[in-house]
Amino acid sequence: MSTQKRTVLITGCSDGGLGAALARAFKDAGFFVYATARNPAKMQSLAALDIETLQLDVQSQESVNSCAARIKQLDVLVNNAGGQFVMPLSDVDIEAAKKIYDLNVWSQIRVIQAFLPLLIASKGMIVNNTSIASVAAVPFQSIYNSSKAAIASVSETLRLEVEPFGVKVIDLRTGVVKSNLINNLKETQHPKLPDGSIYEFAKDTVEKALRQDGFEGQGLDQAVWAKAIVGDLMKKNPPALIWRGESAWLSRIASILPHGLLDGTLKKLVGLDIVEKAIKEGRH
Repeated sequence: MSTQKRTVLITGCSDGGLGAALARAFKDAGFFVYATARNPAKMQSLAALDIETLQLDVQSQESVNSCAARIKQLDVLVNNAGGQFVMPLSDVDIEAAKKIYDLNVWSQIRVIQAFLPLLIASKGMIVNNTSIASVAAVPFQSIYNSSKAAIASVSETLRLEVEPFGVKVIDLRTGVVKSNLINNLKETQHPKLPDGSIYEFAKDTVEKALRQDGFEGQGLDQAVWAKAIVGDLMKKNPPALIWRGESAWLSRIASILPHGLLDGTLKKLVGLDIVEKAIKEGRH
C-alpha cells in the first residue's frame, strides 16, 4: 500500500502486549501502522481502530518474506516480538534456551534483513526493543538477559553498518511496564525446578521467583510508556539509546556504577538472599 503518511511496522502486537500499545501510540501520532503478530486473531483491539493487521511469524522465513512482499513503503521498523525465560543456569534445558535465542536474537535479524531495503529507500529507522535486561544481571534470568544483551550488541554494530545509507538504529531499553508478559510466561512455560536441582532445598522460594509471583500488574502504564517512546522517536535526532519504563533510569545508572554495587538489591528481588542465608546456615 502506498501512503503519504510515515509508515511503521511493529512485530509482536498481540492484544495486551507492548507492541499493541506502540501501535496505538504511533497511530495517534499520525503514522500509518502495520501491526503484526503470529496469530492475527489476537489483534482484534487494533483491527477495531482501523489499524492494518498482518500475519507475521518472526520465526518463519517464509512468513517474514510473505509479509515483506506486501509492503511497498516503510519508514520505521520496530522489532518488539520476543519471549521471556526464567531458570537457574544450572537447570537450564539447552534446547529450550536455544528457542529463546531464536526468538529474541535470530528472528530479529531475520526481520531486519527482510525490511532493510525499504528502510534504506526511505532513510528510515530500526528500533530494537532490547529491555533493561540487557544490562541488569537479574538472577535466574541468564538466558533471557543474555539474549537481550546479544541483540543490544547487534543493534550497536548495525547502527554503524547502516549509517552510511541514512538508516538510524535505536536500542530501546524498556524497563518494567504493565503487560501480559508474566501471565504468558506462566501459561506457556509453567516454570518449576527440575528434580535434582541444587536449589531444591529452597524450592518454594526459587519457584516463586521463577513464576514472578507478586510482580503482576507492576510497572509503568503501557499507554504512557508507548506515547513517550513515539515522542522520542519523532525527534529530529533521536538518541541511539532510549531508556523508558519503571526502573529504566536505575538500570542506566547501574550500568556505569562500580561492578557488583547492586548485587544485594538484585538478590533480594528474587529471594536469592534467602537462599544464600540458608546455605550459610547449613539448611540444605
